[in-house]
Amino acid sequence: MISIKEIDQKEFELCYELDSATICLWTKKQWQSEFNKSGTKVVAILLKKKIIGIYVVQTIIDEAQISYFSIKQKFRRKGYGSQLMTYLIKDCEKLNIKKLLLEVSETNSIAEIFYCKFNFLTVGRRKNYYKSGADAVLKEKKFI
Repeated sequence: MISIKEIDQKEFELCYELDSATICLWTKKQWQSEFNKSGTKVVAILLKKKIIGIYVVQTIIDEAQISYFSIKQKFRRKGYGSQLMTYLIKDCEKLNIKKLLLEVSETNSIAEIFYCKFNFLTVGRRKNYYKSGADAVLKEKKFI
């Protein structure tokens, strides 16, 4: 049974665990602080009531920025990421968001393909953005 829902600060440790097992983006303290940011939503996809994926999005007026999007390794390439992104896009449409933004490492070709599937276009680059020295590719999806 799949469900998608907004989660709250009580779940920050589960978010940290998923992150540590996938893309290792934030520390435990950073995860905790994400829940306190104005306009930020943390949404999870659950399979049998267990979190298998998460996104974090911050909305400011009519723009939204995805700051985190990941699915647990063993659940990738099974459609769960697409379900989660579809949910996010529908939520943006309900909120009359005009632009949805994100950044992805230039070395993450699987994510690049995934975001292209949802009509995200490359709009810029941040040189040497990641600790590895990789560039961040800036992506944008416009809503009409």
